[in-house]
Amino acid sequence: MVIIHVMGGLGNQLYQYAMYEKLKSMGREVKLDFYAYTEAIGEEREWRKLELPRFEGLEYEVCTKEERTRLLDNSMTFANRIRRKLLGRQDKTFQEKSNYMPELFEKDEIYLYGFWDCEKYYEDRISALQRKLIFPQSSNPKNHECMEQMKREQAVSVHIRRTDYLAVADGKRYMGICTDDYYASAMRFIRERVENPVFYIFSDDVSYVREHYQGEDIRIVDWNTGEDSLFDMQLMSKCKHNICANSTFSFWGARLNQNQHKLMIRPLRHDNYESITASQMHENWPGWILIDAEGKIC
Repeated sequence: MVIIHVMGGLGNQLYQYAMYEKLKSMGREVKLDFYAYTEAIGEEREWRKLELPRFEGLEYEVCTKEERTRLLDNSMTFANRIRRKLLGRQDKTFQEKSNYMPELFEKDEIYLYGFWDCEKYYEDRISALQRKLIFPQSSNPKNHECMEQMKREQAVSVHIRRTDYLAVADGKRYMGICTDDYYASAMRFIRERVENPVFYIFSDDVSYVREHYQGEDIRIVDWNTGEDSLFDMQLMSKCKHNICANSTFSFWGARLNQNQHKLMIRPLRHDNYESITASQMHENWPGWILIDAEGKIC
């Protein structure tokens, strides 16, 4: 059995579900673990909400406490404490340590702990994921109206994520990835290849984008907040092309876009601490256009 620890926000949850789908397609026995959302306390408790159940008809198995304990070897029963003293811990956690770790597919009886956000893991499962990930119905008529409008235009999503990233370590971890140069280059790339594009701006900082993004070809989507935020991902997926932030949320918006001729643009690096090269990123993210912080197409 393989158990996948589920954690993070919606984008990360979808990656962990995608790993579940990949392993199932390989004939493996695999289950998801929602411990961080349902049982954990204190610092182990996930502060974001579990959103996978909101997708209509999504099927998966969830591990039991006993199955989790068997792989994590953290039971405090007397028998297990004695066994650990005699034989040592038998923890079978497999932790994500690099962008792409294909060796995990060769392992069994493991507990996967990581985000698993590399495109290469799932490139053969994208069509299946597009079919299975069905968004719930929105009660806000603006979302339906927006999707209808997008059908009549060369709609391009632009995700600008600021608020929570700037709060991490005073912005030092994330600062300088999705720069003005990055977005200017990405939008120029689209304009040079797409006739009459219309840019739909999605952001957690609406006042910032209203000040910095203006024009006849700009639309600002500002009505999906709180629990309705996942409808922004749905709207992104209905655009013809996608410009992503360094965010798994907009990566999934682009990935679920079923336009066969779509242009998907993302930052070269997700975090400042990443040392992966452009050639490695092209190998691990096939089909994506990579642009660095200086606006250079890599």
